[in-house]
Parts: sequence; structure tokens; C-alpha cells
Amino acid sequence: MNEKTLEIWVDADSCPVKNEIVLEAEKCDCFVHFVASYDHQLTIEHPKVQTIAVDSGYQSVDMYIINHVKEKDLVITDDYGLACLVLEKGCLALGTRGKEYTKENISFLLMNRYASEQIAKVGGKRKGPRPLQKEEIAHFRQILQKLLLQ
Repeated sequence: MNEKTLEIWVDADSCPVKNEIVLEAEKCDCFVHFVASYDHQLTIEHPKVQTIAVDSGYQSVDMYIINHVKEKDLVITDDYGLACLVLEKGCLALGTRGKEYTKENISFLLMNRYASEQIAKVGGKRKGPRPLQKEEIAHFRQILQKLLLQ
């Protein structure tokens, strides 16, 4: 039986761990697809890496990934909506801080995102993500290794 090799799909527009992904994928001989809008020029030279540029329209990166992932692929994103959609396709999903998205936690995460959006609509403040710390990058790599070895 010819088992499909896991591929990694990265929502690359604002991904802070691109180098770490390439390093870990190389260890497992996995192919990586970095998908970003034309506004975010990517140049990653590696035989197992493909950079894909899509238009800068709303959700273009997400739609490209959703239309190309296969069951058991791994998607790296901080977008809960994209994570939810790929989980339904039987993919693994991981955030850039090492948060594994699962069918058990994604509804809660989406609900919190919705609540934050409602607060922002009435004038509440929203903070962007803080810069990654070394410990978070190490945690991300550890979880990525675990998922790639499963």
C-alpha cells in the first residue's frame, strides 16, 4: 500500500517561523508549500519548498490552501477560521506559537474571536499579537516535530 506523504501548507503572509518550518520539514523529508499574497514577496530557496503567490483579495490565501490540502496534511496558520475548515477536511492544524487546533478546541477559539470582534465594534481595544519569544519558538518546533513524526 502506497501511503501518502504528509505535506505542510503554511499561511505565510505573517508567519514568523518560516525558517523553523523548513528545518523541521527537512528532517522528515516533507514538502512545504508557503502560500502568501503578492503583497508579501517570499523567496525561500530549497528543493522541498514551493512558494505560491496569490492575489491580495480577502481570504485568497485561505481559499488557495483549502482548495489544495489533502487529508492528513498539516496546515500552519494563526487563522482560526482556516484551521476550522482544514480540520473538517481531516488535516492537522497548528498555530505559530505551537497551539494545536483540534475539533475539541476550535469552537471555543472561534467563539472567543467572535466575542473580541464584537467588543472591538463598540470601541473596545484589540491588541495585535506580541512578538514571539525564544521559548515559544522552541515550543512550536517541539510540537511540529511531534506532529511530523505521527
